[in-house]
Amino acid sequence: MASLRTPANIPLPEEDSEQLHKAFKGWGTNEGMIISILAHRNATQRSFIRAVYAANYNKDLLKELDKELSGDFERAVMLWTLDPTERDAYLAKESTQMFTKNIWVLVEIACTRPALEFFKAKQAYQARYRTSLEEDVAYHTSGDVRKLLVPLVSTFRYDGNADEVNVKVARSEAKTLHKKISEKAYTDEDLIRILTTRSKAQINATLNRFKDKFGSSITKFLKEDSNDEYVQLLKTAIKCLTCPEKYFEKVLRRAIVKMGTDEWALTRVVTTRAEVDMERIKEEYLRRNSVPLDRAIANDTSGDYKDMILALLGHGHA
Repeated sequence: MASLRTPANIPLPEEDSEQLHKAFKGWGTNEGMIISILAHRNATQRSFIRAVYAANYNKDLLKELDKELSGDFERAVMLWTLDPTERDAYLAKESTQMFTKNIWVLVEIACTRPALEFFKAKQAYQARYRTSLEEDVAYHTSGDVRKLLVPLVSTFRYDGNADEVNVKVARSEAKTLHKKISEKAYTDEDLIRILTTRSKAQINATLNRFKDKFGSSITKFLKEDSNDEYVQLLKTAIKCLTCPEKYFEKVLRRAIVKMGTDEWALTRVVTTRAEVDMERIKEEYLRRNSVPLDRAIANDTSGDYKDMILALLGHGHA
C-alpha cells in the first residue's frame, strides 16, 4: 500500500496545469505550489497533468521544472513527475554511466519490479536511448559481474504466486545452491540460472527450504565472503527478490546515517517506492531503528527538498 496522500477532491488536470504555469511565472518560482500539486497526485494524474500542460502551453512540463528548480529538490520533483517506467529507464541509464555508475541500482530495479513493469521500463529505455539496457549493461561491466547482471536484466521472470510453487524443485535447487555456495562456486551456471530465471515465489520457497535444511539463511552462508563485490551483488539480488522492504530500509538507513545525507539514494527510494510498498518500508524502518522514518528524514534534510520528501511519505509536516 502506498503512503501518498491525495486530496479527496482532485482538481482537474487543466486546473493543476494552470496553477503550475502560474508557479513558474513572476520573479520567483512558487516551490510550495509545485509541492502541493505534484506531491499529492498519483502516477496517472501526473501523466494527465503533463499531457494537458503540453497541450495548453506548448511546453514540456519536465523541461520547465528543470529550468526553474535546482539541486536535490529538482531531482526529487523530476524523478517523481516521470512515469514510473520512464523513471526506471532514466535511473538505469544513470547507473551505467561513468560519473554516476552504480550497478547496485540495476540489481534493485531488475529484482524489485514486477516482470511486466520491468519489461516496460526496458522498452522506455530503448525508446529514449536508442539502445537496449542489456547491451549497455554488457558493455559497461565485465567478468563475474557481467555474468550475473546480463541475465538478471535480460529475463522476463514469471511473477507466480505461492500456490504455484513446485516443492520438488525447491528441494532439489536448495541442495544445488548449498553445494555451490559451500564450494564457493558463486559464479556457477546453475546458481546464476536459479536466481535469474525462477519466479519470486519459487525462489522464496527454495530459500525457505535452504534455511530449514541447512540451519541458516543463504545470505548468512555468503557472509564470510561479503567483501567481494560479486558476492555483495549476489546478496543484494537475493534480498531484493525475497524481502524488498528490508533491502530498502537498509538503503534508507545508510543514506540517513552517512556523514552528510546521501540524497541521491534517499530520493531514489522515496520516489520509486511511495506508490508501491512505502508503508511496509516505514514499518521495517521503525522496527529496526526505533525512530519513525519521517522523523529521521525531517532531522536530516531541510527546505523545499525536505517538504517534498515528507509529502511523498504521506506526512506534510513531521
